[in-house]
Amino acid sequence: MSSVFDVAQYILESTESMTTIKLEKLVYYAQAWHLVWEDTPLFDSRIEAWANGPVCPDLYDKHRGMFFIDKEINIGNSDNLAENEIETIQAVLDAYGKKSAEYLVTLTHMEQP
Repeated sequence: MSSVFDVAQYILESTESMTTIKLEKLVYYAQAWHLVWEDTPLFDSRIEAWANGPVCPDLYDKHRGMFFIDKEINIGNSDNLAENEIETIQAVLDAYGKKSAEYLVTLTHMEQP
């Protein structure tokens, strides 16, 4: 099983810099979609409901105090991801990668956990 950091690193390598809030939401959707499609978690770190939507505390601890994050910050290793994991993450990026952090926060607030 990959780690939340591997997932985050793949997202950062596949996109331009983004806010840490957006990264958290994309990681959340990758986990959710993988659970639905593969019936198994993408990573084993927990996700919590915070004021601005879902947050993975393990990932948050790595970017605490930062507003933007980019691919130059190596927080994981995307080479650890299996092909089906990459497919899930890429599908999430295709659906939400160009959306704003504010859009994703609003979207997560409209859905049940």
